[in-house]
Amino acid sequence: MSPPTSMASATSRESGAGPEHGAAASAAPDAAAPSTALALVSLVPELRTMAGAVTATVVIAALYFGRDILMPLALAFLLGFVLDPLVMRLKRLGLPRAPAVMLVVLLALGTMGMAGLLLGSQVSTLSAELPTYQNNIKTKLSELRARASGPGMFDGVIKTFDTFKKEVEDAPQAPAPARAGARGATGNTAPAPAQAVQLVEKTPSSFQQGISLLEMASAPLATAGIVLVFVVLILLDRLDLRDRLVRLWGGSLHRSTDAMDEAGQRISKYLTMQLVVNFSYGVPMALGLWFIGVPGAMLWGAVAAVMRFVPYVGPMISAVFPIALAFAVDPGWSMVLWTIGLIIALEMLSNNVIEPWLYGASTGLSAMSLMVAATFWTALWGPLGLIMSTPLTVCLMVIGRHLPRLRFLDVLLGSQPALDAPTRIYQRLIADDVEEAIELATDQVVDHNVLGFYNETGLQVLRMASSDHANVARAEHRHRVVIGIEALIDEMRELHPEPHSASAPAAVVCIGGKWEVDTLAARMLAHALSMQGCVALPHGAGAVNADFITGLDLGGVECVCISYFSPDPQVAARHFCRRLKRRWPGTRVVLGLWNAPPELLGEEAIRNLGADGVVTSVGEAVVAIAALTGTQPAEGFMQAARPEADADRLHALRASGALDPRAKELFDAATQRAADVFDVPMAMVSLIEESTQEVRGAYGELRAPASPDAAPLRGVDLGMPRELSMCGHVVANAQTLVVPDVSRDLRFAGNPALQGKGLRFYAGAPLRGPGGHVLGTLCLLDVEPRALSQSEVRLLEAMAKDLMQALQAAAAQWGEMVPAPVAMGPPSATVGQLLPSA
Repeated sequence: MSPPTSMASATSRESGAGPEHGAAASAAPDAAAPSTALALVSLVPELRTMAGAVTATVVIAALYFGRDILMPLALAFLLGFVLDPLVMRLKRLGLPRAPAVMLVVLLALGTMGMAGLLLGSQVSTLSAELPTYQNNIKTKLSELRARASGPGMFDGVIKTFDTFKKEVEDAPQAPAPARAGARGATGNTAPAPAQAVQLVEKTPSSFQQGISLLEMASAPLATAGIVLVFVVLILLDRLDLRDRLVRLWGGSLHRSTDAMDEAGQRISKYLTMQLVVNFSYGVPMALGLWFIGVPGAMLWGAVAAVMRFVPYVGPMISAVFPIALAFAVDPGWSMVLWTIGLIIALEMLSNNVIEPWLYGASTGLSAMSLMVAATFWTALWGPLGLIMSTPLTVCLMVIGRHLPRLRFLDVLLGSQPALDAPTRIYQRLIADDVEEAIELATDQVVDHNVLGFYNETGLQVLRMASSDHANVARAEHRHRVVIGIEALIDEMRELHPEPHSASAPAAVVCIGGKWEVDTLAARMLAHALSMQGCVALPHGAGAVNADFITGLDLGGVECVCISYFSPDPQVAARHFCRRLKRRWPGTRVVLGLWNAPPELLGEEAIRNLGADGVVTSVGEAVVAIAALTGTQPAEGFMQAARPEADADRLHALRASGALDPRAKELFDAATQRAADVFDVPMAMVSLIEESTQEVRGAYGELRAPASPDAAPLRGVDLGMPRELSMCGHVVANAQTLVVPDVSRDLRFAGNPALQGKGLRFYAGAPLRGPGGHVLGTLCLLDVEPRALSQSEVRLLEAMAKDLMQALQAAAAQWGEMVPAPVAMGPPSATVGQLLPSA
């Protein structure tokens, strides 16, 4: 071995830089890169929070320092919301937009000027009369002073405190040290006392007073001028401003349009309702003060109406003036007391009756957010910010509702509950507050509808518990939830006991499949079935083996329902069903797959599982078990009732023109539009006559997915007795009815007129005649379950209203009504023909 080589080897061995070490060393930077990336990824939430905080700080600073420009602009936008409907009305009358804007602005300025002159005359009259009330003021003040100086209930305490304070002050004090440089008695004489100097301010001249007043008024006049210019520009270029805001919003055009429409509707409704509320407050105030005898009643009524635009403090400020004037005018105290009583009565009436009735949910803001918003905008923009706080906060809430990154604004400011009922109950159970959870649950049970609570709330709580079981829940949380739900079910059984005796033989046994939440679901289902008249007993979960199956006493039991919350229950459910069928071959088995994927709900999947049915809700389980056992639930199906004034309704139906054959063209066009807009296979117009539902217009057809070769269902096939009609429920209740899944709704699942038609979804809006009577429905139908949002429900109702307006206009042109035609389609079956038990 050559020396250089040996030296190199030694060096290599000493340094540990062999081939393997060198490779590891070279890979070290690459290995550190993923850890750095992971560290950066973990910092993303903190970075986002920091960026949000910085952005919020910048925005608030911009609002504060730019208030001289932003306040007039915001006020101009609000005035534009108020004046734009008048401009649009003038445009509909044929006036071009520019003259319409000028006319509306001049009318607004003229109205404000007239009101100012009228109120100014009232002020001048009051100022001339005030000196005559000086004696009354002096007399009352002297009386108050005399009463205040008289003996009171706390005089003894105050006297004792004063005596103690005097004793402390009179205690001997240590002599003060002599000041340096002080002269004795034989020193120089003391300096002469200082002389008081009084400064006399020079009275300004008339010219200087005028300049001072002009300087004081210059800022408000400049702001008013800027606002006026902005209002005119906003009214002139409203469409262009809207387009620019849509472009700035970016993203989805539908989302930005919805946000602007919602903000405009909420602000316009708020301002309109505020005007109505203020007017309904100011007029009674003026009349009441005039009746009491307070001078300037019209002035104080106007001040009260205007000051109510200022939240919270405005009414208090406006109340000071009439109370003070009543104090000055009346030598006694009756006028003051009557004035205070009037103000209190009007405040109570306005705050508790008129405002909730007119406002409703017009702003969508919570009471707490209104208070915080008023404080925030007042701190930024002063009194003007207080006046504009509600509309500005409405804009922020709408932006948060439609912009995902700012969704927290909707949560913080909106009036909608932050948590739904199941989440609130689940959170209370996690917090070990069982009593409040039970209280929330009992509040959800309306009209003893325990089945509805289990169906909509109870199962959802168990779903959340099942989802969090292996993810975020600790053992303590799981224990709290299980104990709490057991107590909740016990409370429900105590408050709503089963109608049968405890010794009655069970027709159904509900078994938990595997976990504790499965057993809790079985207990809920057993209680719901028993409340429907089907005796059911719960059974806990256990290991599915021969001993467990043998231990099940299923003699005389017609059906077994097994609950599973597992998202993949195929293996366990199939094993359980086979063992049950082998041991109890005559028993029907229903699987409650509360978290089942859609592929397990088909007929082929049910056969593979070995079950007789699969359900996903308590209501569906009640219907399925009733069908398998040949029994009928206590509620069966709900027949449509008849409204009290049905005779008047029938008279309005015959006088409306809806039965005229010429109306069919309107109905067909309306149903085609509704089917296209809502993307449903079928829409129809049905009229509810004395005993039947008559289909007068229809578009599309229904074809059940399970039987594509069967004849499609058309409008002519939906004539039926009134009591079995879903549209009859709309007429009876006079409100829109939406049924997401007919086959799982206890009101309609057992309806013999709907069975076999493949109908799964129904939504019907009432067709109201001129007298408010509901004549029929504009309804949507589908063979697949679906849901409608609140905005879609409102749209369907608006389309129904438009149809009736078009019918009313057409009937006015037709003149005399043509006799009603024969019902569309074959004669409908009677209730007795459809109901075997009838």
